Amino acid sequence: MALMHETTLVPSKYELLAAWLPTQPWFHGDATKLERVGAYRLDDPAGEVGLEGHLFTAGDDTVYHVPLSYRGAPLEEAVEGGDAFLVGVMQHGVLGKRWASDAMGDPVFRSVIAEAMVHGGHEAAEFAQDAAGNVVERAVHTRIQGSGSSRDAVPDLADASVVDLGESSRAENGTAMLVLHRIAAPGREPGDAYALRVSWPGQSDPVVLATLLP
Repeated sequence: MALMHETTLVPSKYELLAAWLPTQPWFHGDATKLERVGAYRLDDPAGEVGLEGHLFTAGDDTVYHVPLSYRGAPLEEAVEGGDAFLVGVMQHGVLGKRWASDAMGDPVFRSVIAEAMVHGGHEAAEFAQDAAGNVVERAVHTRIQGSGSSRDAVPDLADASVVDLGESSRAENGTAMLVLHRIAAPGREPGDAYALRVSWPGQSDPVVLATLLP
């Protein structure tokens, strides 16, 4: 489950994205016109890293996909070269300083998304505190679903190297390859790979967001 805090973020996630996106080779939109389409959460089993996938447009009908990881310390303290994936630093009204990174560079995200694909996982349930302090479940409108349903082993991508290739980013280590699509486009087929699909309001037919070849 993901507990959502009703608080302030300075700067906001979209302000960070607006500054970071123009530096990415797969982004061709207008970073001043970001408009949210949807978002999904994933659970870190250790409860330490926030994982959130953002879907948005940028001045036209193209839907971009950027997963972010949120940590209480720089990613580079946990992963060599992690500073290359930094999107920005925010001040969270409850949690304090949070380092937001492109989640493809975070081994926790790669582990969680790989497990979801292999074992047929889905988005995390979301909860928030109401005015009386009660924890209540929030409606989720963006759905993700992994294609697997077996007890197949989940490949370990902790030591994977990450590169951008066209409109995708790829993480591989010689034994498995995870491909994350930066544009959520209908009609993409995963072939023999495990897949992660997403649907959101206005897009009822699930779209392939990522594939995994073990």
